[in-house]
Amino acid sequence: MSAVGFHLLPDSATVDSSGQLLVGGCRLTDLATEFGTPLLVYDAGHIRQQSARAKKSFGDRAVYATKAFLCRQLVRLIDEQGLGFDFSTAGELAVLVEAGVDPAKMVFHGNNKSDSELAEALKLGVGRIVVDSPGELDRLDRLVGEGLAAPKIWLRLTPGVEVHAHEYVASGADDNKFGLPISTGQAAEVITQAQSLKTVDLIGFHSHIGSQVFDLKAYQRAAEVVIDFVKPYGLSELSLGGGLGVAYTNDETSPTFSAWAQALEQAARQSGFDHPIGVEPGRSLVATAGISLYEIGTIKELAGIRTYVSVDGGMSDNIRPALYGSRYEAFLPARVQADRSRPVRVVGKHCEPGDFLVADGHLPPEAAVGDILAIPVSGAYGYSMASNYNRQPKPAVVFVDEGQARLVLRRASLAELSGLEVDDLVV
Repeated sequence: MSAVGFHLLPDSATVDSSGQLLVGGCRLTDLATEFGTPLLVYDAGHIRQQSARAKKSFGDRAVYATKAFLCRQLVRLIDEQGLGFDFSTAGELAVLVEAGVDPAKMVFHGNNKSDSELAEALKLGVGRIVVDSPGELDRLDRLVGEGLAAPKIWLRLTPGVEVHAHEYVASGADDNKFGLPISTGQAAEVITQAQSLKTVDLIGFHSHIGSQVFDLKAYQRAAEVVIDFVKPYGLSELSLGGGLGVAYTNDETSPTFSAWAQALEQAARQSGFDHPIGVEPGRSLVATAGISLYEIGTIKELAGIRTYVSVDGGMSDNIRPALYGSRYEAFLPARVQADRSRPVRVVGKHCEPGDFLVADGHLPPEAAVGDILAIPVSGAYGYSMASNYNRQPKPAVVFVDEGQARLVLRRASLAELSGLEVDDLVV
């Protein structure tokens, strides 16, 4: 197996004279020594560049999907490039507010928005609320009737377009917890309901077909279905969500933002829709910016079966391999260009047989206990889906840029993990 492909590494990745990998001008092995492992390292310059590419391709129609990864420093980097932000919980909204984002640039998603979350969004003046059900319209009608400002809304439509993705990340089929199916007539019914209300301002529509989509024709099919349905209503705003695929392994390549934009523009033009289509990149903006670092703690050879390489993290900091069967590469950043001829399975330290990070990986034959192991393309849906399973603290997060490393999310102490416990009261 050849060395890890540089297309899987952040924009700033370079190799020094000793064969060590540098990101943002910093040696990854030095960062592991300074900040400990597990550690998630982001290339701040890569995030800026990807944000700028999205802005160039889609203009004001580009909105970052915060579920992929969220912290204040990330928000500030993306905000500087002029992108908007979507969120689906009060917690995500709080981070955006703390980072100073203009609420007018925010889009509020979710299939089960609470009264308190909707009320907070209305008070702040969030730019768009994506209505997911008839009941949500009823909630907004009541809240606005109680004195809150009438919101601009999109209705989320289900186009009935299925993509080749794991069922847990596909959201374009009619049988889905998100959205209103076009084919059954329910979407048209809710549009009529929304237009009858004086408490909301229906100005557009939203749709999302799923995640890890590599086939741009799937977006075009969805655009054609949705545009054919929405054109008679004469509204100018349409977002087709995110989900653009990224390469996780050497054998994969991913579409660019510009190719995505061109595909959507072509679909709009052919369908007679004279307005720009919006998108919500998440994974495709931050995934390749991030690299996870671990220390190898055990190497166990099962003769004639498999070699297990155990690291000091696992499914608590990246659930995707266990949940979706997601594939990754593994390599040693101290010898990034070395051939990886030793088949291994990289596993975590949790008490689960399914706790693996790289099911079918390869490392250099000389990989040893104590080495730092890296997993690239870890910038999306790792930290944001992380847990404290087995009381494991979430990894620290470091941003690197021009030779400087900045800790942006520290590792919780064991005492902090116990801090939520409430002692029994003696009555």
